[in-house]
Parts: sequence; C-alpha cells; structure tokens
Amino acid sequence: MTEDEAAPAAPAEQDSRNLLLRVTAAAVLAPLAIVIAYAGGWLWTFLVTLAAIGLYVEWLTIVGSARQTRVVASGTAALAIAGVCLALGRIDASLVVLVLGLAAVASLSPQLRLWTATGFGYAGAAQIASVLVRLDQAWGFVALILILLLVWVTDIGGYFAGRGIGGPKLWPRVSPKKTWAGAIGGFVASLVIAGGFAALGLGKAGSLLLLGGILSIASQLGDLFESAVKRRFGVKDSSHIIPGHGGLLDRLDGYVAAVVLAAIFGFLRGGVDGVGRGLMVW
Repeated sequence: MTEDEAAPAAPAEQDSRNLLLRVTAAAVLAPLAIVIAYAGGWLWTFLVTLAAIGLYVEWLTIVGSARQTRVVASGTAALAIAGVCLALGRIDASLVVLVLGLAAVASLSPQLRLWTATGFGYAGAAQIASVLVRLDQAWGFVALILILLLVWVTDIGGYFAGRGIGGPKLWPRVSPKKTWAGAIGGFVASLVIAGGFAALGLGKAGSLLLLGGILSIASQLGDLFESAVKRRFGVKDSSHIIPGHGGLLDRLDGYVAAVVLAAIFGFLRGGVDGVGRGLMVW
C-alpha cells in the first residue's frame, strides 16, 4: 500500500461522502415514513413505538445506563404496551402505562436516576404525541406532514446556510459546527414550507407562518438539547444505525421537540380527537 493509499481522506472528500450518505439515507427513509404516515392506524403506531423504544435505548447508552438490564427491559416493555394501547385507541390506558413505566424506570435505576427517567419521558412523549397528531382523520395526515417537512427543511436549510455562509457560532460549547447563519437559514426554509401549505389552501397564511416559525425554533432547540446531553456524557453520536446521520436520537431530536409542542398546542385547541385540526384550522 502506498503512502497516498494509506493517507486519510481529505476533509472535503469526507464531507462529500458524508453528504452522499445523508442524502441516500434520507431518500430511502423519508418516502417510507410518509407512506406509513399516510396509512396511519396501527401501522403508524407500530413505527412510532419502534422509534420510541430505539430512542429510549440510545438515551440509556449515552448516559451509561444501557447495561442495567432491568431498566432497559422495564422501559421497553412499558413503551411496547403503551403502543398496543394506542393501536387499540385507548389513549387513557397508554398514559397510565407510561406513568407506571416512568415510575418503574426511576425506581430500578439506582444511579443516574434523573437522567434515566428523563430518557423514558422523552421517548414516551414522542410516542404519544406522534400518534395524537395523526389520530384526526380529516387533518391528521396533513398536520403530520407539515411537522415532518418543517423539521426536515429546518435541518437542510441550516446545513447548507451554515456551510455556505458560516459566520458566528450559535452555541460553540454545545454544538461547535452550528452557526447563526444556519439557524436563520433553517428558519427561513420553514417559512417557505408554511407559505406553500397556505398557497395550497391548507390553512391561513398568517397562522401557518407563525406555526412554522415556532416549530422550526422548537426543532432547533431540540437538536441543541440532544447535543448538550451528548456533550455532557462525552458522546459524539447516539449510535450508527442510520448511515450519515448517526442514531435515531441524532435524526429525530428536532422532530421530537416539534411534534410534542405541536401535539400540546393542537390538543389545547382541538381536544384528543382533533389535534390535527387544532393545528391546521384557526
């Protein structure tokens, strides 16, 4: 092997490869997520439950509790049972199961109890919020697609604006690569998506632009929150399950923050069965 062959790839080449992996993974996963979201029902609940379990396990791995078998098993079981309850339309039962699961996880974790319980709460909130948004038969799919697109374009807009413009860092201690230009770029991209929905007659322009901006900020804060947790425990990626993206936590951190906030807002305006309508119809 020559010295050239043994030399590590140049940063520009590594960035190109990483971008290609990110695009390829997104091209496969995004359409699949949209198809399952459209199907809704138990299929969407099944996907959401699998993702919630993955988030929980990755969180435990980050904070160093993944070797506590009882903590992993009790939390995973609670999320799985809550998923069955959600698939059967028993929102009340799923909430009871998640509360009991939180209590079990906290009681079985002698060390890092607060961090472990927070991870379960994080996964459980993402699970139930995702199902509640889709539950509305008239507006659920539209509301869910809006949330997904807002999160995706916030990430994409932030990536390219940050790379292309650069400038001052957003929060260098937590996320050294993120810039204010990237944050603004992602925010502007979210307004474009919200405006597109309004142009298609899927809501009022003013309310959708406000919603888009708020959820974009929530998405970016969710990203920073996950980065702060990883920084606290000295971890770079939550896992390597998604090529070019890291783990589920790395990919879904912004979505979790956005969908939980959206579900709360939609619930306050439309009730349990009208979360989607509460988001889209003002």
